[in-house]
Amino acid sequence: MNLIKPEKLKKGDTIAIIATSGNVDIEKIKRGAEYFENNGYKIKLGKNIEKSYRYMAGTDDERLEDLHNAFLDKEVKAIICSRGGYGAIRLIDKIDYSIIRNNPKIFCGYSDITALSAMFLANSNLITFSGPMVQSDFSQNEKINVFTEQSFFETISKNNIQIKPQSPIYYKNGDATGILWGGNLATIISLCGQNFIPKENFIFFAEDLNESVYKIDKYFYQLLNIKDFRENVQAIILGDFLDVDNSQWLEELIKEVANNLTIPVIGGYPISHADKKVTIPYGGFAMLKDGIITAKY
Repeated sequence: MNLIKPEKLKKGDTIAIIATSGNVDIEKIKRGAEYFENNGYKIKLGKNIEKSYRYMAGTDDERLEDLHNAFLDKEVKAIICSRGGYGAIRLIDKIDYSIIRNNPKIFCGYSDITALSAMFLANSNLITFSGPMVQSDFSQNEKINVFTEQSFFETISKNNIQIKPQSPIYYKNGDATGILWGGNLATIISLCGQNFIPKENFIFFAEDLNESVYKIDKYFYQLLNIKDFRENVQAIILGDFLDVDNSQWLEELIKEVANNLTIPVIGGYPISHADKKVTIPYGGFAMLKDGIITAKY
């Protein structure tokens, strides 16, 4: 895969804030925009960002328009999604991936945005970023998590970064190399049926929120039943699985998955829906050694 690397973000650059999924709290979006302006960046809001259609930020056509326009805008150097929720998967068969491929730039989000990062990588070869969003992470003014803030700016402005587990859990230790791929587990599973799994070695990272353990069980085994996943995954690194119904069952499940594999399975990374989260170059090359991931893009 000939990966496309976006240019690094510099002070004075223009950032587009768009909503591709759930409808937004516009006051929080404005506070987030002010945060970036106060830090030396210019901001453009998507034309349709205040729209609302059921539980989404406007119709599919409106959200797609803002996505395409943000990539086509020559002034925009980075795109940060407003929030997750639901709606990204409704766009994946409508996106003009040549626009993404021919206008590479920083694209960042997590949760539902996982669908876009995975499909951009598969169809446009673009390295994106699994990281914080405007409404959930940058609208809190003095309450912005310092770790999240530092990780975000470090990852989008440097070539070499390290991702360390906060409280490592070695279900199966070992080293590995490959591109970083994964994200929100339920969203990844929603892509099954698409040509979305890398054809090269990858390190799979995963997190989730408000999922029953039996569903997490189903998600892992659904992936492990896919030939490309099973043959190309070199390691599994786990973030938070918040608000599960039974933490003991979850622990038993992960141990079971690790015991059935011959690759490293390590937990405790700050990959999360919580305030503290690391920014990951999605598609960037990585080396896992002694639990520490060194990533380049």
